[in-house]
Amino acid sequence: MDHKGLKEWSKKAADWAHDYHEGLRDRPVRATMEPGSLRDQLPTAAPEQGEAMEQIWEDFTSLVPDAMTHWQHPRFFAYFPANAAPVSMLAEQLVNAMASNALIWQAAPAATEVEQAMMVWLRKALGLPDAFTGTIHDSATTATLSAILTMREAALEWKGLYEGLSGQPRMRIYASGETHSSIDKAVRVAGIGQDNLVKIPVDEDLSMRPDLLAQAIKDDRAAGYLPIGVVLCAGGTSVGAFDKMKECIAIARAEDLPTHIDAAWAGSAMICPEFRPLWDGAEGADSIIFNPHKWLGAQFDCAVQFMRNPIEQVRTLGLRPTYLETLGTSEVTNFNEWTIPLGRRFRALKIWFLLRAHGLEDLRNRIRNHVAWAEELYAKIEALAGIEMTSSPRLSLFSFALEAGDAATEKLLQKINDDGRIYLTQTHHKGRLVIRMQVGQFDCTRDDVMMVETVLKELL
Repeated sequence: MDHKGLKEWSKKAADWAHDYHEGLRDRPVRATMEPGSLRDQLPTAAPEQGEAMEQIWEDFTSLVPDAMTHWQHPRFFAYFPANAAPVSMLAEQLVNAMASNALIWQAAPAATEVEQAMMVWLRKALGLPDAFTGTIHDSATTATLSAILTMREAALEWKGLYEGLSGQPRMRIYASGETHSSIDKAVRVAGIGQDNLVKIPVDEDLSMRPDLLAQAIKDDRAAGYLPIGVVLCAGGTSVGAFDKMKECIAIARAEDLPTHIDAAWAGSAMICPEFRPLWDGAEGADSIIFNPHKWLGAQFDCAVQFMRNPIEQVRTLGLRPTYLETLGTSEVTNFNEWTIPLGRRFRALKIWFLLRAHGLEDLRNRIRNHVAWAEELYAKIEALAGIEMTSSPRLSLFSFALEAGDAATEKLLQKINDDGRIYLTQTHHKGRLVIRMQVGQFDCTRDDVMMVETVLKELL
């Protein structure tokens, strides 16, 4: 295919995308297939000669869509959303067309400078202080790993980068049991070790207990360990837990420890001032992450990390060999030095398009609707016989289970997802299997959300 062919097929693809989204409500949300069934329909080796685009297109349309779980389906209530507002998709098309690698400023000046501007826009939208600056990662997992690597090196005075971790003190990081598994992954990958992620017990509100955090740090210092940082939870994945930011950050500061807030899902809701009390004190953190691709409408992947002092992270992650220098200019920002990958996509363009096309008030209203609909649905499900509500709504997330126990709850969830009209997932909460329900798909309506009650009534 040459660029003339690309023009023709891009138009065909745009038409297909329109029809696909128009027809999503008529599709089952989750793919109905057995593992390996699509793979077994594909040739076992690549063709020696190029094939006609018509045949490739026919194979795509006949094989792929029905083998996908449809994340943009308006009744996708599983996990957290990976939203894609149409204007965000348009921006991604333009990024794909330019096909640039924004690894340093001179390789893609617009990518760097739009990203800088969007970090200011988003910081103001979330009500964070001017002291924060930020960058865009692919996902919250990478952003959290970057923050934890920075904690590690700041505590070791950057010796780990050059001497390795052998012979260094045993480091400790503190978080609650409600934090995301990406925190566990980060301590593993960073060489700190799973056993050195100290999970602090939570109170009745599922918030990390500040008194036990302080005691754990004290005990670890007495035992000869090296505390290096605290990770706080703002909207836990299971049932939406929030730590007490102000109290925990005060303890961390008293112990001279940096703090990192994981607000991957719930951070987007902070564009609504009325929800900010949930993370009261977040402005005192050293690092905060949230994913505009989850609830704000930016197409995946797009994770934002705000930092109070990016110099320490740049010192940890940055390398500038001669071939990455920008000759003949004063100092410039090279965002690859703030993140783990050297190569970088122009992710800021979709944020720019999104915020301009919708405006903050439209985005706020969508989030407010999702929260209100979740609360309404919660009340409807609570009234159904045989169901126990296991956690109340935190923003747009709550959970429930069957009174008959885990086996019955699991069987119900399988029936729900096999039915196809909605898609829910499970978690363990307080020692039992529960069903998670979250509202957040960009184009869902109240009727879509209330379909959950309809399905439950039919399948119970």
